[in-house]
Amino acid sequence: MWKYLLFAFKNCLRNRRRSFLTIASIGLSLFLLGILVAIYHAFYYRSGPPEEALRLVTRNRVSLTFSLPEYYGARIKQIAGVREVVPTSWFGGIYIDNRPEHFFPRFATDPEKIFDVYPEYKILPEQLKAFQADRTSAAIGRYLAKKMNFSMGQKITIKGDIYPVDIELTIRAIFDGPKDSDFVLYFHRKYLEEGLSESLKGTVGTFAMMADSADSVPRIARDVDEMFRNSDRQTKTESEHAFALSFVSMLGNVKLFLLSICGAVVFTILLVSANTMAMSVRERVKEIGVLKTLGFTRGNVLTMIVAESVIIAMLGGFLGCVLAYVVCLGLTDIQIMFGGLTMPPVVLAISLLVAFAIGLLSSAIPAWHASRLPITEALRHVG
Repeated sequence: MWKYLLFAFKNCLRNRRRSFLTIASIGLSLFLLGILVAIYHAFYYRSGPPEEALRLVTRNRVSLTFSLPEYYGARIKQIAGVREVVPTSWFGGIYIDNRPEHFFPRFATDPEKIFDVYPEYKILPEQLKAFQADRTSAAIGRYLAKKMNFSMGQKITIKGDIYPVDIELTIRAIFDGPKDSDFVLYFHRKYLEEGLSESLKGTVGTFAMMADSADSVPRIARDVDEMFRNSDRQTKTESEHAFALSFVSMLGNVKLFLLSICGAVVFTILLVSANTMAMSVRERVKEIGVLKTLGFTRGNVLTMIVAESVIIAMLGGFLGCVLAYVVCLGLTDIQIMFGGLTMPPVVLAISLLVAFAIGLLSSAIPAWHASRLPITEALRHVG
């Protein structure tokens, strides 16, 4: 078997230019496929901290742009299985300017409860007390502090856009958490309300809650929405992961879009690879006849041609995976579903499996026809 594989590898080098171009085209295609699959994985299969499975988010049923009354929080807390509830309001605003490098999430919240609902955030007790005691204070994630070069005691000003008020904050706490979730700033909701009109006071954007167990999450979601079903501001409650996916759904059918592009990429490179193998087999018809004369069986010929195609495809797939992995390492700072773009092992495995399938399928028909050629016909072949 190994001598046949060695023979197939040498055949890959007989037309080096064509082999190189085929490997390069497969590599670039698999690079694009790997990036797309990594984005798909980040959207729909990202694994968060264990606490994420216990969290739910309640928002206005109509849209996130509509608020909810503050008193909903106390009523939600009474539902069986709810351990804690914290109000959060997206402040938006402008820090320095509108350039992307100066953007980061900013939430007004209850400093007494936020770290109970998000226990994966680790904060020093003295910093937590300082954050809770100063109404103009802010708590930020370690990753945000590093990226924006923030430090303890630093004062920052954020100009309001959604809310018609500018806020001046002092950083009193820096917490550590999973890298995909500590790119955030929290400040006192009461401080925000001081500058709002009476019509905007007493309202919040969403409620985040912690359930006592993952099994309770579906029931709690139903109970919360049923509680406010007849109110003038109905709610929609869902798991934290489902809430995050709702932002993706605003862009349309992203899942179908990504899968369609992936399918087009695979189909295109399959045609390219199949054409390459067909050309290679046509050039070696007489050689195949000689091999059969020397005692090579149909199975031997079939194996060598398929192995040649698989070797070329796997080399291209390996090249594409390496390129995709390197690019993803450079894009870990890009926020995809509240986390950076990564290349998990399952994505690499899928990409290499696709490369193997391309090599196998593209050579199947040419290899089958070559293995069935009669010796006399092969030896008489000219071209």
